[in-house]
Amino acid sequence: MLLAELNVRHTRRHQPTRRVALGDTYLPTSGPGYGPILLGAVVADAAPYLDDLQRDQLGRFVDDARAGALRVPRIALRYRLQTDVHGLDRSRHRIVSEGLGESPSGPAVVLELDVHGRPASQLLGAVMAAAALPATARRLAFRVVDAALTRPRTSMPEGMVVRRLAHGAPGVRPAAPGPVGAASGARRAEPLIDAWRGVPAERRWAMEVLGLRADMPTPRDEVQRRFRRLLRLAHPDHGASRSGAAERIAELREARDLLLGIAARAR
Repeated sequence: MLLAELNVRHTRRHQPTRRVALGDTYLPTSGPGYGPILLGAVVADAAPYLDDLQRDQLGRFVDDARAGALRVPRIALRYRLQTDVHGLDRSRHRIVSEGLGESPSGPAVVLELDVHGRPASQLLGAVMAAAALPATARRLAFRVVDAALTRPRTSMPEGMVVRRLAHGAPGVRPAAPGPVGAASGARRAEPLIDAWRGVPAERRWAMEVLGLRADMPTPRDEVQRRFRRLLRLAHPDHGASRSGAAERIAELREARDLLLGIAARAR
């Protein structure tokens, strides 16, 4: 069962630009308050990896977010915060309950932290999510966030199984609250998650952009063939919409170049 979820959209590691946007969230504050707990865990996991300049800038950023004065777009911790998620990678953090009815000791509560993105981008996404909550829920969330920033090494939630996912969960839409594998679509997503496990995030992104499955080979000829076909579909001269066409074409070229580089190194 899904208890809380945070999706942070961010620039992929191999790209020189640094952008962050907030994706879909499910952050309940009632009952056990799993939403703030998840935000605090993401902040606590990322905070020790900030550099000195980012730590100096963090206080003002968090103060603005706590006061409801966080405006997007803006620059924070050398990242551009934005609302547009086009072309951005995704890190998916969750708290789930597993083993319902299977264990005599009851279900296990599992904290899943997607660690394939840069730590600073995950911290920024968590603070943006806290700032987007209603006023009462926001105050509760920032109490947890402040504790995580003050004592990151000791602020991970107790009594949870912690999993750090090095490759995330590509292509999976956030599941609605409810049993994992129910009509929310989580069951259909599981084979995809397993198939991509072990594939580096940059290569995974490029393959998905070109419509390649995890088990498909990526020889030079196949990459070029798919690139040309998708380029025709994306180009306004062939009937595609001009809105967003330049970004889509740039994304296709970047994915092609990345996979061609991998193929050349393999040879």
